[in-house]
Amino acid sequence: MIKIPSSIHKEMVEHARTDFPLECCGILGGKGDDISHIYKMTNTDSSRVSYLMDPKEQIMVFKEMRNLGLELKAIYHSHPNHPAYPSMTDVNLAYYPEAVYIIISIKDNGDYEMRGFRITDKEITETILKSE
Repeated sequence: MIKIPSSIHKEMVEHARTDFPLECCGILGGKGDDISHIYKMTNTDSSRVSYLMDPKEQIMVFKEMRNLGLELKAIYHSHPNHPAYPSMTDVNLAYYPEAVYIIISIKDNGDYEMRGFRITDKEITETILKSE
């Protein structure tokens, strides 16, 4: 299970709605069981079906997280008008087994579903997301 503060949960959903119909992406950091930071990233793919975090932003975020003593807790992205389940591309590009991969399925009308997964050695296991 991963606990997401309600303020960060809302920011993630708003990010997905703002970037719709393109995929959004971002990183969640924290310590222990707590998520305390959200980093909204630029999707350099500018795509409806894929994302690639801006490498310069990603390096800056990882440096800041290291300086703050934060751990990588989750990587999130949206699936505009597609299910909240990892695609084959998502599975193939899951380079951080310690992270929960959160997918926000966002619809034309703004409705959404959010689910989390661990992806290790191309094996997908759903993780419970709890918003607090």
